[in-house]
Amino acid sequence: MPRLRQVTRDEVTDPLTLFFYDRLFGPDRDPVAAPGTATGSPGDWWTVFALDPVILKHCVKGFQLYREAELDPVLRELGQSRAGWARGSQFVFSQHCKQMRALGVPDEKVQAVAHWQVSPLFDELERAVLAYTDGLVLDGGRVHDEIFAVLRAHLSDRQILELTYITCLYEMHATMSRALRLEFDDRPEPVVEVASPDGYGVRDIADDLRAGG
Repeated sequence: MPRLRQVTRDEVTDPLTLFFYDRLFGPDRDPVAAPGTATGSPGDWWTVFALDPVILKHCVKGFQLYREAELDPVLRELGQSRAGWARGSQFVFSQHCKQMRALGVPDEKVQAVAHWQVSPLFDELERAVLAYTDGLVLDGGRVHDEIFAVLRAHLSDRQILELTYITCLYEMHATMSRALRLEFDDRPEPVVEVASPDGYGVRDIADDLRAGG
């Protein structure tokens, strides 16, 4: 379950929130009691963000912004899906893999986003977009001049700004999704201690190491 309370349909008073509840879940369904969207996600991003209609409205405007960008939508989706993968958000990665397929990107290329560095499927600009995304997400904005030079050789300044903004926007969504355990990011912490066999402790391990040395 998400870490924050979900808003039931009968609690909603904001018209925009109700519009999306109707559009995504149907006018007769409470998405908390009966979750699920057409894309296969639970839909709890919407029911949690409904806690604050101002934030929800701001997010929706961000979605509209990226759809109206001048940037090639395939490049946009490369940045969004790679941002999801790099930040470890199964939700953002999964949703934008679907978007790439909807734009006609072959499945093998979609799958190669996870290992783009060794894939021959991406052209020079696409590789630069993926490298730029890694610089934004994994290196905190540290991007080598050679990567930026390739972007500038193919894209306008406005398009590079759009790419930067949209990619960082989806890094934020990936981070929030993981922190709040929303949608496909509602998963237990994967890094936990693996217990030793009963009765076997740290001192036993140290003794074994000394004996073996």
